[in-house]
Amino acid sequence: MKILHIETSSKNCSVAISDGEEMLCLCEEISENYKQSESLHNFVEWALEGAEISLKDLDAVSLGMGPGSYTGLRIGASSAKGFCYGLKIPLIAVNSLETMIEPFLNQDFDYIIPMVDARRMEVYTAVFDGKSGEMISETEAKVLDEDSFKEYEGKKLVFVGDGAKKAKEILQISGVEFNENIYPSAKYLIKKSLEKFNRKEFEDVAYFEPFYLKDFHGVKKKKSED
Repeated sequence: MKILHIETSSKNCSVAISDGEEMLCLCEEISENYKQSESLHNFVEWALEGAEISLKDLDAVSLGMGPGSYTGLRIGASSAKGFCYGLKIPLIAVNSLETMIEPFLNQDFDYIIPMVDARRMEVYTAVFDGKSGEMISETEAKVLDEDSFKEYEGKKLVFVGDGAKKAKEILQISGVEFNENIYPSAKYLIKKSLEKFNRKEFEDVAYFEPFYLKDFHGVKKKKSED
């Protein structure tokens, strides 16, 4: 069961190849400049070479569907859909926040709260049970303030992801941990993607859209003065 995994929702451009639960190769790079458009296809090529397989050996493509960078998600989705169309193989999509909790499961946390940096004091986030991994609160774009997550006061929490840096500066909750160095990664897609493959939970390649969560806001050009 060979699957190509693509994750481009954050500053981490990440590609992995797996065979069943085994990761055969991982290529990724964290960049402040969001290098997905420059790096993604090279990473796919290098990952295939590292795994010693070719595109025709793939059984499916797995994608971190967001939320996250609008441009990064669009690039990743376009590539994933292109591979699926050309190879006539299924597309699997996994919530990028859901994959970020994997390193922290069953480590004595009551709740794991992944955060992906958005605009200003906003983050993309959700709350997960620290043991089962079950999603407790739905994915949302949340503007942080001093009262955010106060309902979890007294519980053992860990905030993970680049958005946790904002949380660390503003949240007024005691006894919590922060890990700012976790990004959505293709290696965290493997387990969820295999489960979805076995249940045949595939996306409609023609109509699939990433989980943008909110509309894209570009920078408007100023009108030139007469």
